[in-house]
Amino acid sequence: MAVRQTVAVLVTLTTTHRPATDLGFLLHKHPEKAQAFPVAAGTAHVFYPMAAEEECTAVLLLDVDPIKLVRGKRNDAFTLGQYVNDRPYAAGSLLAVALGSVFRTALNGRCDARPELAETPIPLRVRVPALPCRGGVELAARLFEPLGWQVEATPVPLDPQVPGWGDSHYVDLRLSGELRVSAALKHLYVLIPVLDNAKHYWVSGDEVDKLLRAGDGWLADHPERELISNRYLAHRRAYVRSALAQLAESDPDELDNALVAPVVTETSEQDIPLAVQRRGSVLAALKASGARRVLDLGCGGGALLHDLIQEPSFTQIVGVDVSARALEVAARRFERLPERRRERLTLRQSALTYVDPALAGFDAAVLMEVIEHVDPSRLPALEHAVFAAARPNTVIMTTPNVAYNVRFENLPTGAFRHSDHRFEWTRSQFRQWAQGVADQHGYAVRHLPVGPEDPEVGAPTQMAVFSRTVVA
Repeated sequence: MAVRQTVAVLVTLTTTHRPATDLGFLLHKHPEKAQAFPVAAGTAHVFYPMAAEEECTAVLLLDVDPIKLVRGKRNDAFTLGQYVNDRPYAAGSLLAVALGSVFRTALNGRCDARPELAETPIPLRVRVPALPCRGGVELAARLFEPLGWQVEATPVPLDPQVPGWGDSHYVDLRLSGELRVSAALKHLYVLIPVLDNAKHYWVSGDEVDKLLRAGDGWLADHPERELISNRYLAHRRAYVRSALAQLAESDPDELDNALVAPVVTETSEQDIPLAVQRRGSVLAALKASGARRVLDLGCGGGALLHDLIQEPSFTQIVGVDVSARALEVAARRFERLPERRRERLTLRQSALTYVDPALAGFDAAVLMEVIEHVDPSRLPALEHAVFAAARPNTVIMTTPNVAYNVRFENLPTGAFRHSDHRFEWTRSQFRQWAQGVADQHGYAVRHLPVGPEDPEVGAPTQMAVFSRTVVA
């Protein structure tokens, strides 16, 4: 009789918090017991190879049953792929599902025995020895570093005995940081399959809810939230749009973009959230202007700043906002960036209706979804501060097109897109105001649509690009 051979996948979690054995309370698994739990892919084991007062390590080991994989509901692209694959050997969605099942209570942040400890960041080390990382070591850093982790990802060679073959797409991932245990588990639950960029089961609509629950408190502010959503949801465009729209509602920088897809004929453009299209249009206009030193006026939580800092052609970037809270959110986005990138970025608290001498002399300024938050009586002060005092060579503005509001099915008739909007202009109103500003301050202005254009009401966002007619 043939003997079936099983292979194990594992993740370890270590703390030096005193007493370190409190990790057992947080995980709801006793350090003195080895426990086994049936899961869809086989059997998950939890044990503690070290459980002392000064250091404690918990291991989740997934013993994968290859027969269950073949009998699973999802088939691979080719028949042999059911039998020849890396799922029994490397971390991926199988391990993430086991982690969510075995540590469900801990992942939700509940610990009745030590409730104060569950809310306390403690020193943690995580290791995943064999993790598919499609995107390489750099992607692992981009995903985990903004969350407060120090990342060490070592590529696994294709064959240690044959160095010339090079590295595989697997890494030995080691994370260290001071975080809540529930936050650490949520990061792993989402980002392990994201790095793998594959799931062993069919992705349905309930995956959006899983992503939002596990991403609560960190995903909305993550600079790679679009990549994370795309990969976690297996690039299912409708699900990705839904997730990004709901995440936008919790991001102070994206409040204007919290509406669901408009009721117009679907085009390929609508597969991309309006917020993303808007930032892309602004970025294209900045590049076309040749700007190198850029102001983001009303930067909010830093979504546009994230795009700007990816472009090495922008040598100096300044994010300006009146809200200290928004600037704190923006600062958290970038605190883990490499120093060479971070030194190009400055955050500054300032009101756009007052002259700030520090904002003068830049190549370009962006006011993305800003002017509609200003009282109409204060617009002349903003015009003076931006166009007369700061006086950049290029000014790029975007604002909602109020005529397009009828295409948003969940927006009541006559309502603005956000409760803080003081006005929303038609295209003719925006053009009239922009032309007056341009004539008064020595600029030429051109107008561009952003988002899918409806033949009756135009595009959802309108953009004006001001260029100084006389540049010193």
